[in-house]
Amino acid sequence: MIGFDYVKARDVGDAVSQIARDPNAKFIAGGTNLIDLIKENVAQPRRLIDITSLPLAEIEDTEAGGLRVGALVPNSDLVYDARISKRYPLLSSTILAGASAQLRNMASTGGNLLQRTRCLYFYDTTTACNKRAPGSGCGARDGFNRMNAVLGWSEACIAVHPSDMCVALAALEAVVHATGPNGDRAIPFAEFHRLPDDEPEIDTTLAADEIVIAIELPAQGFARNFSYLKIRDRLSCAFALVSVAVGLDLDLDGAPSIRRASRLAGSRISPGAFPVRRRR
Repeated sequence: MIGFDYVKARDVGDAVSQIARDPNAKFIAGGTNLIDLIKENVAQPRRLIDITSLPLAEIEDTEAGGLRVGALVPNSDLVYDARISKRYPLLSSTILAGASAQLRNMASTGGNLLQRTRCLYFYDTTTACNKRAPGSGCGARDGFNRMNAVLGWSEACIAVHPSDMCVALAALEAVVHATGPNGDRAIPFAEFHRLPDDEPEIDTTLAADEIVIAIELPAQGFARNFSYLKIRDRLSCAFALVSVAVGLDLDLDGAPSIRRASRLAGSRISPGAFPVRRRR
């Protein structure tokens, strides 16, 4: 492991200032993905900015009837919050389908959005990977690619985003709130993650000097009428081969009818974000 500096951000403004001064720095909260990347020599940050003391660990009702989830809310707190389980059971279902109880205790809501792909070639620094080393090629295209993309891939990359929770957030049409030197931004979830195109090393539309501060869940009728399916090799703590979620806004007055359907979201198929996994 390389040497690095460690600093603790005093507040959100300090965190933004720290990351803006050092493009090689990384924020660290739960560290459930970042520590793996450092140990495998995929990421080599020269400075870690600890953001665990920032006031971003609350779940709050919004005036519009939704919920605002702080970026530092642990996945375990989020999944068992009574408001989430009652009003957004789709989100609870996807979080419980991923990782283990120990990982959920550490993993942060914002960090879940920003985790890197689990493509085998991305983690193996002896192989070609355009996402890890732009311009080096893609070893997965002609290699072992059972866990990689069916839709949304490019000539440069067939890797996918690994998050189960993000499938629900896409279907629920959540909004990501971020801030940086240029002020606050609200990013529709379908616009947050990028397809690989010819720049697969860039995972999201978040600027390098911005920080996620919250995820907003809008009040929606289809939040409680949903279907979620995850296909995986084993029943616990396994990444999806394919997962998909959809929600319905039902009109139950008189003859039942569907007023509106959510975006179809999946691993990895949502508009602009999650190409479906491909299997050989």
